[in-house]
Amino acid sequence: MPRQAPYLAMADVLRARVLSGEWDIGERLPSRARLAEEYGVGRNVVQRAMDRLIGDGFLEGRAGSGTYVRTPRERLRLVRTRHQERRGGPPFLAGTRERGRADAWDAHSQVRVPAPEAIAERLAIGPGEPCVTTHYEFLADGQPVQLSESWEPMAITDGTPIVLPERGPLAGKGVPARMRSIGVVIDTVVELPRPARATQAQANLLGIGVGDLVLQIERTIYDTDGRPVETADIVIPDARRAVVYEFGVER
Repeated sequence: MPRQAPYLAMADVLRARVLSGEWDIGERLPSRARLAEEYGVGRNVVQRAMDRLIGDGFLEGRAGSGTYVRTPRERLRLVRTRHQERRGGPPFLAGTRERGRADAWDAHSQVRVPAPEAIAERLAIGPGEPCVTTHYEFLADGQPVQLSESWEPMAITDGTPIVLPERGPLAGKGVPARMRSIGVVIDTVVELPRPARATQAQANLLGIGVGDLVLQIERTIYDTDGRPVETADIVIPDARRAVVYEFGVER
């Protein structure tokens, strides 16, 4: 059997001490140096263990002060599934049938924004080609739970009623329904999830700390010809959401 990584074992020990009530809510933990000496491990092991518990919502780091115990927050499930997208709901809200689901969103679109090189590569267009970019902030019970930045090539939607995702006859209906209305049929959605640290701007919008763990999902939607019609960067705070992927089985 493979041996558990030292920082995971350390995280288990610290989590048990927190849950046992050894440290009160709001109490500062011993320093990394002290914990490293107590357990005979390196300071980097202690730091990674603390980072793990910060991400899980048991601890919070305060710049220049230390690491403190905080009230554990319930980590709700966010299910991402192809089935609900096909029923026409907003794609970013797919599978949110759980408690604490996003029930509203704010959006702001800009037209004729030159595609940055990385976005152009994802959309298979030339750098600088005009796009519509839309910034989303998704809310649950009035609290921000998810961010997204979407890019669509104007070569596909320019001059049509759906050029703005959140305006017009299909406002808020999602990419598949909007594209279908102009004869573009969606075939595939590809998502690449990766862990990241919250930037200052993301932390401000989500109400979390700078450097807190987030799940960043790079999503690209393709039509039946394999052409990318939209790409987005989705940001979900790790301490608040456990993201679950659901797949159907071909019959």
